[in-house]
This record gives sequence, structure tokens and C-alpha cells, in this order.
Amino acid sequence: MPILYLGAALAGALVPVNADWREAEDGTTIYLRSNGVHTDIVMPARAQGLDWRPLLPESDFAAPPFEARWFGFGAGERRVYLDTPAWRDLTAATAFHALAGGERVLHVDRTAEPGRDLVAIRLRPEEYRRLWAAVRAEFDGPPRRLDHPGYGDDDAFYRGRGRASAVQTCNQWVADKLRLAGVKTSLWSPFVEGLTWRYRRADSSQPG
Repeated sequence: MPILYLGAALAGALVPVNADWREAEDGTTIYLRSNGVHTDIVMPARAQGLDWRPLLPESDFAAPPFEARWFGFGAGERRVYLDTPAWRDLTAATAFHALAGGERVLHVDRTAEPGRDLVAIRLRPEEYRRLWAAVRAEFDGPPRRLDHPGYGDDDAFYRGRGRASAVQTCNQWVADKLRLAGVKTSLWSPFVEGLTWRYRRADSSQPG
């Protein structure tokens, strides 16, 4: 089974969806931020007339930066997100539940800078709006913050939509959002590498 899974992941990473898409010469830049295992979508706090700040207010976060210029969005299985602040805290039982399928929650950080280990994607206005709408829909109604302190001062957890599993991983969640925006992405990318290789590396000190 592990060999079949890895083989399917490799094949899915090589097969594109929205194959005719090309990056815009001008537009709004978003980022994919990776820690080597998990990928987030990082979007401007406000762009193309769309603003995350009223939906995800400063009061939801312990001590966010004074100037919130970026919001990072990730999705994952509830137990993995809430019970494992570091990978060393991951237990066999939690990993089993994540692979078998569990409730999906959203992780949001409100930051001054987009972060490190980024790839950049420049979107046309209509592509950005579709991406914004796709991420917004994952809150399944008004954002409902979970009673959890987060990992730090600038992040919070929210109820999500659907379930996370070995098929619907955090990285596939990102790929699905890019697909809905019309961006070229991998057909199935449960791992970071199968998703991010398609996009250009970014210098986080020079957003956009």
C-alpha cells in the first residue's frame, strides 16, 4: 500500500489541471508557504476590493502585529492540528485518525510579512477573486473560531468544511483552491513537493 500511494502521488504530481494557464505579467501576488510537510496559502489582507480583516478580526488573535498585511490559510485534520503543536508531539493514534479521515479545521495566521520558504504566483484579478471565494467558502458560513490558543500570538483555528484524510491532505486542499481559481496545478498532490515545484521561488523580503 505505501508503494502504491507513493506511485499515485508521483503520477498525480505530474498530471496538470488547468494546463493552459500561464502566470499573469501584472496582478496580485499570492504565496504558497511550506515547512516541508504542510503548505499554506498566503494572501494579502486587502486586494482587488476584498478584505480579510473584517471577517477575521484582530480580537480573534492573541497579539497579532499592528499592521496585518498578510493572512495565511491552511487546512488539516482536527487532532493533528490541535493536539500536535510540534511534530514530535504526533502520536500513532493521532496519525491513524488523520490518515483514516477526521474533521477538517482551518488554521489562519495574521502577519506583517508572508513568511519564509515561499513560492509566488501572480494572479489576474478574476483569478484572485475566485481564489478568495474558494478559501472563504471553506469556513462554511461565518468564521467560527475554535477554543484553542493557537501556536503563537498571531494565529487561530476555525471550523472548516468537510474531512481531511490521506487522500484529502493539507497540500491537496491548497491544490484544490488553486484549481478553482483557474491556476495550473497538480491533479493530486498529497505532498508538498508535488505541489510547489510548478511555481517560482520567491524572495519574501520583496513581496510581489
